[in-house]
Amino acid sequence: GVPLMESGGGSVQAGESLTLSCAASGYVLRGWCLGWFRQSAGKKREAVAFIFPEGVEKWYADDVKGRFTISRDNVKNILYLQMDDLAQEDTATYYCAVKDANSLCSRNSGYYITDRGTQVTVST
Repeated sequence: GVPLMESGGGSVQAGESLTLSCAASGYVLRGWCLGWFRQSAGKKREAVAFIFPEGVEKWYADDVKGRFTISRDNVKNILYLQMDDLAQEDTATYYCAVKDANSLCSRNSGYYITDRGTQVTVST
């Protein structure tokens, strides 16, 4: 698998912000579709956001639009997820993912998703 590692999770109050990062060790992310998925207890894993290789085109799940921002630094080889106005429903383990850009980035099939993740807990 691709050596991706997430960081930046934590415990916050509703309305606060967090920024997640995903770094690749010895692997160049430039040219690949990148994304974030999340899974909360008792629920299926769901797609959160995707970003195309050049970092311009993006896709967001409806319930995070306007609150979350996905971005990438193709020089530093890092993927980000800025999460603002967090809600209790955002509590989950967040995973980063990568996919060959020959497949449509905004389609959630075909992504390699890490199995480590970073925990985000939002309390009221």
